[in-house]
Amino acid sequence: MLAVANHAVMGVALGLAFALILTWTPFFRVRDLINTDPKMTMAGFVGTVVLMFGIGAALTGAILMMEDA
Repeated sequence: MLAVANHAVMGVALGLAFALILTWTPFFRVRDLINTDPKMTMAGFVGTVVLMFGIGAALTGAILMMEDA
């Protein structure tokens, strides 16, 4: 169980880095798409990306551990 948690934490860290790159790089224009409530929209976007990466990494870690057993 600890190994799956480690994979999830690594996925969350990668997801946060990816979301920050997307939101702070002017090339992707993510900040230009936000019109109504910028703080809530940005928090929702970053939270969604972080959860997506974290859950994906945890599931991948679980599958790799089951494959090794």
